[in-house]
This record gives sequence, C-alpha cells and structure tokens, in this order.
Amino acid sequence: MPTPEVPSAELVPSFLAASDVLGTGWFAAIAANVKPGATVVVVGDGAVGLLGVLSAREMGAEQIIAMSRHEKRQKLAREFGATGIVTERGDEGVARIMELTKGVGADSVLECVGTRESMTQAIRSTRPGGSVGYVGVPHGVELDGEKLFYTHIHLHGGPAPVRRFLPKLIDLVWKGKINPGKVFDLTLPLDQVAEGYRAMDERRAIKALLRP
Repeated sequence: MPTPEVPSAELVPSFLAASDVLGTGWFAAIAANVKPGATVVVVGDGAVGLLGVLSAREMGAEQIIAMSRHEKRQKLAREFGATGIVTERGDEGVARIMELTKGVGADSVLECVGTRESMTQAIRSTRPGGSVGYVGVPHGVELDGEKLFYTHIHLHGGPAPVRRFLPKLIDLVWKGKINPGKVFDLTLPLDQVAEGYRAMDERRAIKALLRP
C-alpha cells in the first residue's frame, strides 16, 4: 500500500504505526461500533490501546475513558483525546466507570489486552445493548455464556484487517491530521531488537522503533 510520495523522516514513525498498532486500534473502535457522541472506554494502555483512544476521537466519540496506571501513558492518552483516566481495576474499576457514566456504562468498550480480567472488565463496563471490540489476543479468557446472554452486549473482534483501513489512515497521516507515531518512545538499532522487546515487556517503553 504506497504512500502518495516518499515520506519525510518525521512521518515515518506514523506510517509504521498505521501499518500495525494504529490499524489494530482503529479496528477495535470499528468493532466496538464507536459513533459520534458516544461514550467509550479503552481497556489497555499499550500502543494499541492508546491508538484506540485516538481512533475513537477521530470517529467522534464525546467521552473517552482510558484505563491506565502509568503516568506517561496517561499523558499520551490525553493527548490522543482521552477525557478521563481510570486507574482502578476489577470491581473498583467497573464502579468508577459506572460513576463516570452516571450508572449507565459505556456505549463502546475497546478491549486491547487479552486477559480474562481485561475481558471481564470490558464486558462489565458496557451498557446493555452496547458493544465490545476486542483485539487483545485472548489468553486464558473464558466467558460465562448465561451471564453474557442476559447482558445484550455485542462482541466483535479478532485479528485486525489492517489493509482494509490503510487508505483512510494513510490519508489522515499524510495530511497531518493525526500523529500516531508518538507511541514510539524508544528508538534502537536493528541489532538491539531483543532489548526493544524487553523494554516493552517491562513497560519501560510503549513501542520500540528499530532502524537499520
């Protein structure tokens, strides 16, 4: 999928993000049926979750709540359009979401982690009839079918069809309307790829950019 011209060095990180984590965050918002004026919760403050915040903003969400305990990531979430931050987890996290949504729950929830706890939190934070878009690769996730049955919540997710969204995302980046490359907060030479993964795993970096 070509860019209109050879991009400047400043745009390269954003185009790299568009090819992966932005495309995935965008799909999470699509899967969660984000609409103009919606209330959105984003579970997960990694690169995908943060760009899910940006995606929800671009789709016109009015209230965007990012769940994060990491100060640096909270700051970037606000830059990308988050209107609120929730640091609590589990029952306390759900209670805080309900408080912020006046007892209703979110219209759309983006699940960007993939654990049983994150999926449970996503579902419990969604209003009846709302939607959960899940793009975190599930590991250890088990759902109670009967409980889910009575929530009237829509679930949609899977591997992101990034190619489907690239024309739109490339256009937004090229015109300077979004700057998803901000998620790259560590740049390393290619031969230090292991350190890049280590830094992300230890949450010392949001996303590592490797250069030859």
